[in-house]
Amino acid sequence: MDRTKKVLHIKNVFDKLYGDAICSLNYKTPFELLVATILAAQCTDARVNIVTKDLFKKYKTIDDFANANLEELMEDIRPTGFFRNKAKNIIGTAKMILSDFGGKVPSNREDLLKLPGVGRKTANLILGDIYNIPALVIDTHAKRITNRLGLTKETDPAKIEFDLDDVVPKEYQAKFCHQLVFFGRDICDARKPKCGICPVSDVCEYYKKSKKDKKSAS
Repeated sequence: MDRTKKVLHIKNVFDKLYGDAICSLNYKTPFELLVATILAAQCTDARVNIVTKDLFKKYKTIDDFANANLEELMEDIRPTGFFRNKAKNIIGTAKMILSDFGGKVPSNREDLLKLPGVGRKTANLILGDIYNIPALVIDTHAKRITNRLGLTKETDPAKIEFDLDDVVPKEYQAKFCHQLVFFGRDICDARKPKCGICPVSDVCEYYKKSKKDKKSAS
């Protein structure tokens, strides 16, 4: 089965299991999603959601973040880790959006990548979830699972993104990445994947190799 057909097969399965999969970060505005994603670097989404529950009550607008006291913001986001750099990036991003982009989160990758603390993963999440622009978010789940399934042999996130862009339908890209997160948490765990109950093991290269290795060892 070629990669394009494999993706469509996986899509049919995922749409049944995770048809309502959405971003696991809580937000109400585009800028809140941007802040939450910056905070999510090296931190779980669950912890970020705990922090932003109070954070977004305290800082309600982009102006609030732009005018925030650095030391105070650092303490507000301390539980997410790397809080010094994250606080600087959030304030810097807020100021740049106000000064360079008319107070609106940019809707193109080139401008998003100019913002402090924003890489391709964050930019692509904003494009897909806020502006409905086809984009692939290559997080740890996407990297691990697409390699295991045999959808790519690349290991660098940017190369994985470009590789998958050729085979994942444009209109499905944002949802696919959210579904991978759900699938990664439910089934395809980093340390102990539940291959025995995996709904896509029939097209999984990792599963095929595991079965072959077990036969060789017996």
